[in-house]
Amino acid sequence: MQDRLIVVGKKVGMTQMFDADNHIMPVTAIEVEPCVVSQIKTVDHDGYNAVQFAYFKRSHITKPIEGHLAKANIQDKFGHFCEFTTDETSNFTIGNALSLDLFQVGQLVDVVAQSKGKGFQGVVRRFGFGGGRATHGSMSHRRGGSYGHFRRMGHVIKNQKMPGHMGSTRITVHNLSIVGLMPEKRILVVRGSVPGANGSWVMIRKAKSVIK
Repeated sequence: MQDRLIVVGKKVGMTQMFDADNHIMPVTAIEVEPCVVSQIKTVDHDGYNAVQFAYFKRSHITKPIEGHLAKANIQDKFGHFCEFTTDETSNFTIGNALSLDLFQVGQLVDVVAQSKGKGFQGVVRRFGFGGGRATHGSMSHRRGGSYGHFRRMGHVIKNQKMPGHMGSTRITVHNLSIVGLMPEKRILVVRGSVPGANGSWVMIRKAKSVIK
């Protein structure tokens, strides 16, 4: 089992930077939230090795969460928890914060986020259909065409591309390169775009499958 380190942050926004060859590249800045180790799980006690951390400070939390944090001797009120599996649980201590020191420039990471919601959309915007004729008399300018075969099937086949809800889904962007770290501001800069709106939550983890 490989180390799957995870931290949580908020998407700040996109900007531009120059690489070593003075080529401009799009980058995304992510503010890593304070993530405090709240529990260390082991095979003997929990059935698997993992590190759980708490994040997102809130003014009010429930009694079970308050008791869980008190057991870990954590004074701050965190409202959310996340964990990652690792065989090296001895490298972590309850109460310690997961900082940007765990990452380095040039490392590849995967970013998981919730995409922007687009509401109900047609097939032209949702799937990029070309649409019907734009000439006079046409009644299928932006329609999807024939959805079902009347004589052969008599019903709409499964997975047919049709109008519907677009966006607001969990998306994972693989193998984004870290191009900048600002520990004093808790800012991590990755090359490329990240799903979601500015200020939305994102999850950053070490790349599972590195594509060279």
